[in-house]
Amino acid sequence: MRLGCPCATQELRKRISIYLNLPRNLDFYITNCFLPYCNYFSLLLFNLVQPKTETMAGALVGGAFLSAFLQVAFDRVASREVLDYLNGRKLIDRLVQKLNIELMSAGAVLNDAENKQITDPAVKKWLDELKDAVYLADDILDEISYEALRCKLEAESTSKVMGFISTFVNSFDKRIQSELENILEQLESITKQKDVLRLEKVAAAAEVPSRPLTTSSPEEYGVFGRDKDMEAIFDMFQSDDASDNGLCVVPIVGMGGVGKTTLARHIYNDKRVEKSFDLKAWVCVSENYDYFRIAKAIFEEVTSSACEIHTINLLQNKIRENFKGKKVFIILDDVWNEKYEDSVELLKIFRCGALEIKVIVTTRSKIVASNVGTVSAYILNELSSEECWSLFEKHAFKNGSSSKFSILEEIGRQIVQKCKGLPLAAKALGGLLRFEEDPTKWTEVLKSNIWDLPTENNSIIPALRLSYHYLPSQLKRCFAYCSILPKDYEFEKEELVLLWMAEDLLQQSKGNGRMEKIGEQYFDDLVSRSLFQRSSNNNPCFVMHDLVNDLAMLIAGEFCFKLEIDESCVITRKTRHLSYVRTKYDSSKKFKVSYKAKDLRTFLGLDLSSHQRYWNKISMMMIDDL
Repeated sequence: MRLGCPCATQELRKRISIYLNLPRNLDFYITNCFLPYCNYFSLLLFNLVQPKTETMAGALVGGAFLSAFLQVAFDRVASREVLDYLNGRKLIDRLVQKLNIELMSAGAVLNDAENKQITDPAVKKWLDELKDAVYLADDILDEISYEALRCKLEAESTSKVMGFISTFVNSFDKRIQSELENILEQLESITKQKDVLRLEKVAAAAEVPSRPLTTSSPEEYGVFGRDKDMEAIFDMFQSDDASDNGLCVVPIVGMGGVGKTTLARHIYNDKRVEKSFDLKAWVCVSENYDYFRIAKAIFEEVTSSACEIHTINLLQNKIRENFKGKKVFIILDDVWNEKYEDSVELLKIFRCGALEIKVIVTTRSKIVASNVGTVSAYILNELSSEECWSLFEKHAFKNGSSSKFSILEEIGRQIVQKCKGLPLAAKALGGLLRFEEDPTKWTEVLKSNIWDLPTENNSIIPALRLSYHYLPSQLKRCFAYCSILPKDYEFEKEELVLLWMAEDLLQQSKGNGRMEKIGEQYFDDLVSRSLFQRSSNNNPCFVMHDLVNDLAMLIAGEFCFKLEIDESCVITRKTRHLSYVRTKYDSSKKFKVSYKAKDLRTFLGLDLSSHQRYWNKISMMMIDDL
C-alpha cells in the first residue's frame, strides 16, 4: 500500500471494513482506535484482501532480486479483478499491456545486471532506477486492482449511488491513465540504457563470484579458539553410532567466514590423523559440483599422480583397488549443492571396500549436512571476543603483539567488536591495518562501514555475498527487507513472516499451501543457509549476525532506512521501507526526515527490548503526510 498516497488511510479503512465485515458506522472506531496503534498489522490486512493469483505461465526464471518482484506485477495484471476492470477501457488496457512488455524487456537482462553491478557502478545505478520504476508500476497496478475490487463490491451492495460511482471512476481513470503514461516514459528510458550497458540475457547462475580454492596447508598465523571444536569432532568420529557400514560423514555447518575451512584444515593436519589413517585427501568442492571431478581429485590426492581416466565406472574401480582394506580420511570443503540425488551419487564413491572412511564436509547449508551426514551436523559458532582479538592482533601488529602500541590496541579492540566473533572479519581488518601505526587510519576503519573499506584487502563482503548470490529470487527480496531490522534485534519467526505477508513478498502458486506456511518455509530456508541464527539470549527468537545485517543493508541500498540508526545514510524519495525504535513518547518531529519518502510501504515501530512495549499513538495527520 502506498502510505504516501493521499487516499491511503481512506483505502485502508475501507479494506479493513471489508475484510472484518464491519458495519459502516464502525468506521470511526477504525480511524480513531485501531489505526493509531497498529504497526505492521494494518499493512498485513491491506494485503490479505488482495486477490492472490497463481503464477503465470512463462514466468521469469532466475535468481535476480527483481525477478520475483516483476512476477508480482505480472500476476496483478493477470488477476480476474484487473482483467474485468480493463474490459471496455481500451486505452488503459493498451497502456497496461505496454507496461507488461517493458517490464519483460528489462527482466530479460536482470541476471546479467545483478552479476555486473558488483564491479560496475553504472549497472548498479541502472538497477536502482529500474527497481524504483518497478515499485511505482506496482503501486499503479495495486491501485487498479483495489479500484476493481471496490467497484465490484459497491455494485453488489447498492445501485442508488451509480451516478457518484460513475463520476469517481471517470476521475480515477484519468489519473491512472496519466500515471501509466508517466511510468511508461520512465521505463522506456531505462530499458534503452540496457543496450548501452551491454546487458544480455543469461542463465541465473551463468556467472559466479570468483573465490580462491582452499588447500590443506596449515594456517600461517596459527589457529585461535578452535581446539575445543576440534576435540568435539574427534569425539563424534569415535561415537558408536557415527558410522554407516564403515563410512562416517561429519558435516561442519556455519555462516560464511566463521572458520569452517580453518577448523577442517586444523583437523586435517593434526598428528592423530597422520597416525590413524593410511590415506588422506583434501578436495575443495566449491560451487562447480561434479562428483566425477570430486572422485578424480580424491584419486589424485591419495596416489599423488595425474588421473587420465575418463569414465566414472573405471575410476570407481581404481579407487576401490587403492582403498581396499585401508583407513581413509577425506575433507570435502565448501559444498553448496543441495540436491539429494547428487549427494547419493557422491556417497557411492566412498562405498569402496575400505576398512574405514572418515569424511568431513564443510558447508553453509543445513540441507547439505542432512543429505550427506551419518551423524548430526556440528554447528560452528563465532569466536569469543578475546579469541577474536588474538587473531586480529596476530595479523595487525609486528611480531603479532600490541604490547608497544597501547593507543592502537585500544582502537583495535573496538574494531574487533565490529567483527562479532567472525574470524574472517578479524583477519581481513587486521591485514588491512598491518604495520599501519597512524591512529587516525585505525579510527577511520573503526568508523567506516564494512563495504566502504578498500576492496583489494576486504574479503568480508564478497565471502558473505556468496550466500546471497545463491538465494532464489523470492528469498533475496525477503532477505533484503530484513535490512530494516536493527542490529542485535531479536525476532520471532511468526513476526517476520507476517511482515513478509504484509509486503506481499511471498509467492503463492497452485497447491503450495497457505501464505503462513510459505513464509515459514522461506524463514527455515534462510536459517538453513546460516543467514538467520538462533538467539543465545531468547530461545524462541532469532538474530542476524551484524555483518549479515550489513550485507542486507548493502543489498537494499537507499530503499530501506532505519531512522536514527543509519547515520551514514540519507533518506530519499526512493525509500520504501522505514523502521524506527519506539520510545514511550514519539512526537511528529522525530519523523520529519521521513517526509522525503512519499511512497513508503513500511512504517514500522520496533522495540529493542522484549521487556518494553510502547504502544504509542501516532497522529493520523502525520501518517497522511508521509
